[in-house]
Amino acid sequence: MSMATAIRAPGRAPLLQVGKSAVATIVAWLLAGWLVHGALPVFAAIAALLVVQPSLNQSLAKAIERTVGVIAGVVVASLLGLVFGGATWVILASVVVALLLAWALRMTAATSNQVAISAMLVLALGTATPGYAVDRVIETLIGAVVGFLVNIAIVPPVEVFPARDAVGRLGDELAASLARLADALETHVSRAELEDILLQARLMRPMKDAADRAISAAGDSLTLNPRSAKHRTILAGVSELQKVYDPMVTQVIGMTRAVYDRYEPTVPEDPALRAIATQLRRAAHDVRLDLPTETAEPGQDEDPALTRPLVVARPPEHWLLVGALLEDLRRIHEALTERKDVSG
Repeated sequence: MSMATAIRAPGRAPLLQVGKSAVATIVAWLLAGWLVHGALPVFAAIAALLVVQPSLNQSLAKAIERTVGVIAGVVVASLLGLVFGGATWVILASVVVALLLAWALRMTAATSNQVAISAMLVLALGTATPGYAVDRVIETLIGAVVGFLVNIAIVPPVEVFPARDAVGRLGDELAASLARLADALETHVSRAELEDILLQARLMRPMKDAADRAISAAGDSLTLNPRSAKHRTILAGVSELQKVYDPMVTQVIGMTRAVYDRYEPTVPEDPALRAIATQLRRAAHDVRLDLPTETAEPGQDEDPALTRPLVVARPPEHWLLVGALLEDLRRIHEALTERKDVSG
């Protein structure tokens, strides 16, 4: 792993998220400094900075994680400080005790670290200051509340549209893969061209995984979000469409692999395979018909082209290939027609 890979994210966080973190940190610092006198309100600023997350659900989880970690760390430090004082070995022992306590309570890694850090800071910086531990808990609560409120007040994040775009890209590639497969059945293609078609079909798997993650993130962004009402309908439609695409990805990859394995120069001359190619083009048309867009939700008024299953009346020349393609084509036909029945 290179240094750049270790410290750089794949993409930048939204500038709005940076601004919200800055606002929350400043407000928490000023408010905690006004309400809690004494040491600089570092705990409040750190809590606010950590609580401002990409979704309100994550913000609430981080606020609870931070608060519980600080309280547990303060309790550990206070007990050890009262019994043994503030010697160096006590500070180091507090870290070990805090980590063991977090392990025994099955806390998350972030919460465990917070318990240990809080215990160490309280003993290292506050042993001579009465009420230092309690003030740090109050500071943390102030910072967590400020961070959560700032995340609500300043455009609560909604990740529905990235999910819609990810599903749209998958659907577009699914239609393109169906069309490429139809081309391979209707025209003579080389082995290299078949390998390229198969490779492009297999690339739909990471696209499907990315769409699944985007939908999960979108659902998470709507939890506790006051802006969620008008976006849930869009997300529900996108999620239903992804459920249709999910098995189709596997079926199209399987069909492409069957053509790759059993392709012969006489394939374009087989009437059954040419009929299957026509059905594949109709399926591609129907997939594009239902793509989510910025101006319309999934489901359009245009009639689907894949109206009835293909029936082969007599054994074809390439019967193994035709049989493999027909079964997957039947499943695609059922998925698309059921989708139309539901959306219509």
